Amino acid sequence: MRLVLILGILLNLLALPIVVRRLVFLVRLITSGQPAPERLHGAGARVATAIKGQIVEVFGQRKLLKWTVPGVAHLVVFWAFMILSTVYVEAYGALFKPDFEIPIIGDWRILGFAQDTIALLALGGIIAFGAVRFANSPAKLGRKSRFLGSHLGGAWLVLFFIFTVLWTMFLFRGAAAALGNFTNEGAWVSQAIGRWLGGLSHGTLEFLEGLGLLLHIGVMLAFLIEVVHSKHLHIFAGPVNVAFKRPPVALGAAQPLMVNGVPVTMEDLEQMEEEPSLGAGKIEDFTWKGLLDFSTCTECGRCQSQCPAWNTDKPLSPKLMIMNLRDHAYAKGPWILAGEEAARAALPEKALAAAERPLVGATEGDPSQPSGGAVIDPDVLWSCVTCGACVEQCPVDIEHVDHIIEMRRYQTLVEGAFPHELGGLFKNMENKGNPWGMGARARLDWAKDLPFEVPVVGTDIENLDGYDYLFWVGCAGAYEDRAKKTTRAVAELLHLADVKFAVLGNGETCTGDSARRAGNEFLFQMLAQQNVEALGEAGATKIVVTCAHCFNTLKNEYPQLGGSYEVLHHTQLLNRLVRERRLVPVARPAAQPTQSTVRDVASTADTVTYHDPCYLGRHNQVYAPPRELIETLPGVTLKEMPRHGERSFCCGAGGARMWMEEKLGSRINTNRTDEALATGAQRIAVGCPFCKVMLTDGLTERQTEGRFADVEVVDIAQMLLAAVKTEPVAAGSQA
Repeated sequence: MRLVLILGILLNLLALPIVVRRLVFLVRLITSGQPAPERLHGAGARVATAIKGQIVEVFGQRKLLKWTVPGVAHLVVFWAFMILSTVYVEAYGALFKPDFEIPIIGDWRILGFAQDTIALLALGGIIAFGAVRFANSPAKLGRKSRFLGSHLGGAWLVLFFIFTVLWTMFLFRGAAAALGNFTNEGAWVSQAIGRWLGGLSHGTLEFLEGLGLLLHIGVMLAFLIEVVHSKHLHIFAGPVNVAFKRPPVALGAAQPLMVNGVPVTMEDLEQMEEEPSLGAGKIEDFTWKGLLDFSTCTECGRCQSQCPAWNTDKPLSPKLMIMNLRDHAYAKGPWILAGEEAARAALPEKALAAAERPLVGATEGDPSQPSGGAVIDPDVLWSCVTCGACVEQCPVDIEHVDHIIEMRRYQTLVEGAFPHELGGLFKNMENKGNPWGMGARARLDWAKDLPFEVPVVGTDIENLDGYDYLFWVGCAGAYEDRAKKTTRAVAELLHLADVKFAVLGNGETCTGDSARRAGNEFLFQMLAQQNVEALGEAGATKIVVTCAHCFNTLKNEYPQLGGSYEVLHHTQLLNRLVRERRLVPVARPAAQPTQSTVRDVASTADTVTYHDPCYLGRHNQVYAPPRELIETLPGVTLKEMPRHGERSFCCGAGGARMWMEEKLGSRINTNRTDEALATGAQRIAVGCPFCKVMLTDGLTERQTEGRFADVEVVDIAQMLLAAVKTEPVAAGSQA
């Protein structure tokens, strides 16, 4: 056994320096990123969040278990990793003392049983992994494979390592049991192997025990080297990334524009002596959390499989984007860490080439290679609809949307390199206060001919004292003809429920959602500050809003600028009013009139499918109220689309894509419309004006083909109003 000890020590002396050197490089590189002080603020809350994250996401594998077969397999292999770490304590002890046992718990039968049982289950887990990879092979599925672009060779190598760890464990423990060196009777598989090997000579058993022990330790060390040099670094980086995530998830509010870890405004920039870098224009502009994100990617492709851009044949894959950023960071890492020019000049050509690559720009060939031009193609960057599907599905809490917005900020604010359509958008928002470039006086046109007066703050009333809610109409609700119908319906319902509400009228301006997500942070700040001031003067504390984007901005982003309010989406408030019986649906909702026909209540079809707005659902976890509201409507049956709830598919309007031409691949809104039509529903219910526009356009495209003439896209508020009214909706009504 002395030879086994010597060989075991040599294996560690060879492998561990390689591992330590790599870990030192990674830690230095990640911590060289820009400050992210918000990840450390509020120690008590941060610790509580981190602990919850470890319990739920790391040890409980919550996100992975949403994908049943691979999720269960990963859960088993993860817990095998945890439990079998005790076997390595025993293995290293056995190098020095053949009958070594862990003090106190070493002869605990439950431990032996857990070790052997989880090892067998892990064998089943890696078989399941292999089956999943075969079934989802890029060679078979092409672009539809979530593994397309992942490092598949390394994945198969790791499965081989895990398999070898397991069989070598049983070999050395079985031989040790036959020799009497391993006596834990709870280890039922190892003891059974020991009995099977019992007929061999003592020398043969000693050889098998030593061979199994060295192989068991050696393959673990080789596995460790592979882990720190590959995507399997997530084994160690994942729990750390989860601990420092944005609670509860990196959706909702976009992160403020930061310089040296401090949020900045245009006024702050004017007082700075040196012009700072805004957003992410090079890899070292990302925060340390961003660099940690890149290092944590598992290449599982769950984000890719859910991405609307990728699913409509656009170049954006959230997975490949993160992988390219990671590979670029590692390639440029020596240059970043060298610091001084003299030290940088002596670096290998690969590092120097990586340092010269632009972060965003024209790519050539494989963008993961130094010769591939820029790291991220502009078409990749601007294809994102910021729907959050990638963030929602990522099992290690990578914050893809935040990183895309940071790169867009640099392109917009510093380079002025953004899609040309956004130029008109920015001009309209800055000069007219809305994306359509309409005059402020037209903001109240939606209220014309209503059978009641809508009070306007600053004109009819001084402030909101005595009023229940400020009704935030939004730009779409004020100017877009289809959205005006929703605005009128909500106003009528609030009036019928005796809810006292008022509006800002022309004192309201765009919330700035599209500007912020297009990277124009200062335009967003200008609009937001105007609105915060107007809301403050009005005394607004409770706001109801019909637009999911306005809802998200007012609720989650205005607090960054000093405006904190209780914000309700109209489906939330209307659902509450129905539950309180202040609104009582009494008739099947009438169809909305078309140009050719008006259907009466009795003839209206009753099947409805509901489209989750991304900024209401994934970004704010509002899933139940719209559905509960639909289910209260007499004679209406809700039929879900295959992709719904947290896996809902975007309409294509988010991330300022509402204002950009969709020139690549197929249209996202058409994809979603086709899914809705496939349910056979006669109505596609929505809860956001952007969704209504996009899905109506998709439906119109299909109707021009002579199909689906009786299908309509309608806001839930319109359906409720038709059900609450005792008379059918008259022809020509805007309700």
